[in-house]
Amino acid sequence: MKITIMTVGKLKEKYLKQGIAEYAKRLSAYANIELIEVPDEKAPENLSAADMEIVKQKEGERILAKISPDTYVITLEINGKQLTSEQLATHIDQLATYGKSKIAFIIGGSLGLGSEVIARSDYALSFSKMTFPHQLMKLVLLEQIYRAFRINRNEPYHK
Repeated sequence: MKITIMTVGKLKEKYLKQGIAEYAKRLSAYANIELIEVPDEKAPENLSAADMEIVKQKEGERILAKISPDTYVITLEINGKQLTSEQLATHIDQLATYGKSKIAFIIGGSLGLGSEVIARSDYALSFSKMTFPHQLMKLVLLEQIYRAFRINRNEPYHK
């Protein structure tokens, strides 16, 4: 299985880079992991609603350019479905069972995801109704995917 984690923007924080590298290394025993960062669109703080949509559209074009047609896309969205770790494990296992060998998890930039990316999504996943920094979500997501593989193989992992 090939799992791609795609984020908008460059990761700068060393502590997040270290955690992400650790979970990517752990996950590599279970799947082919690809981490992709697409450039964020430079924009001032006080954007109009129309300008925000333009920014999300441009970032969305960069995201969609990196997704092949046969990839199952899971977007992280605040209004997506909330799952337990066990339910996420089951979902990933079912995708593999039904021949979905390429999965891409998409984390938008600070303004969220554009409508074109949301339309391309096969599944909207939410970790919480709270808002988190998108780069921190990358670490949390990797940990949960690693946990899912451990659950699916009945391997021990702290609860």
